[in-house]
Amino acid sequence: MKSSNPSARRRSGFIPARHANLVMPFLLSVLMTCVVSLISTLRGVGFTSRLFDLWPSAWGLSWLVAFPTLLLVLPLVKKLTALLIDQG
Repeated sequence: MKSSNPSARRRSGFIPARHANLVMPFLLSVLMTCVVSLISTLRGVGFTSRLFDLWPSAWGLSWLVAFPTLLLVLPLVKKLTALLIDQG
């Protein structure tokens, strides 16, 4: 039997909702730079033993650029998205 008491429900997250405007760009930048830097490093050196030596530093550098950039451009992207999406 489920409890009807809202405070008895299990919370799904541990970061307060007010931090969503930082958490979302953080996760997006981590995932995107991970994939893009892996592809770029793979293309540069091929699938060799050096790939996993070089990739972490390539990812770290790309993330250091991507996260602040994403924080800066996200408000503009949201405005452009609102202009492109039919609100009707």
